[in-house]
Amino acid sequence: MENEDDVAKKSQVVEARARNISHNVRCTECGSQSIEDSQADIAILLRKLIRDEIHAGKSDKEIFKKLEEDFGETVLYAPKFDMQTAALWLSPLLVAGAAAGIWAYNKHRQRTNVHIMALNLVRGVTLTPKEKQTMIEILTPPPPEGKTPSWWRRWLGQ
Repeated sequence: MENEDDVAKKSQVVEARARNISHNVRCTECGSQSIEDSQADIAILLRKLIRDEIHAGKSDKEIFKKLEEDFGETVLYAPKFDMQTAALWLSPLLVAGAAAGIWAYNKHRQRTNVHIMALNLVRGVTLTPKEKQTMIEILTPPPPEGKTPSWWRRWLGQ
């Protein structure tokens, strides 16, 4: 009786491993489905191949490697990280960095645009040299104190 329980447990483990592997392998005929969800002939054959490999004692990693060698890298849903796929993996970071840079630039520009617009208004008005100098001194933003950028001081609450 216990022997039957062991066989049933082993069968359940094999089935769970096979389903896990099958969910991570793309059907070569359908393209958008995993071989676990697909009813294409190739998907049925691949599921059988996976179960045979598991019964042969192969690890999941070995099975994935065999499938990749036989059908190419596109058969796996998670491509490996190498020089060819680096742009794919790093593109979210590059987009986020570009968005942060644009945001910071716009915030900086927004702060300095008031002074630039005011200086442009003064340029069209006829003033004495002393009045022009006074207006420029009033409207020119002060230089940053020390070496710490002003945004860093604002972030620190200083």
